[in-house]
Amino acid sequence: MNILFIEDDVIETMKLQRTLAKLQYQHSIREAKNGEEALSILQKGNPLPDIILLDLNMPRMNGLEFLRILKEDAVLKYLPTIVLTTSENQADLLEAYRIGIAGYVIKPLKLQDYEAKLKKLFDYWDINELVKP
Repeated sequence: MNILFIEDDVIETMKLQRTLAKLQYQHSIREAKNGEEALSILQKGNPLPDIILLDLNMPRMNGLEFLRILKEDAVLKYLPTIVLTTSENQADLLEAYRIGIAGYVIKPLKLQDYEAKLKKLFDYWDINELVKP
């Protein structure tokens, strides 16, 4: 599975990479530090990701701004986008679903809980017909 991971925090990026290695997933991860960089990657289009993991709190272009632009694009709007964030703000959650996300996952503080959530997330998308080769 090809994954675009949009996250500005280096520690969070390392945590995701460590979790994937521990769970022995062979997913291809492409990283973007903010929404602008992610849009640039997506507009090049080869290959498009199967899913997008998106943080909300980023500099230059936050996650909600990125989502609005993504969902206005005739091709990119169909990419399943899962918010992976520390924000428990109800307004953020409701706005993200209103724009059209596929899921909203709050990053837990404990690494063990983070790994368990990501395992469930990746296991679901591994069997989802939308991302089948």
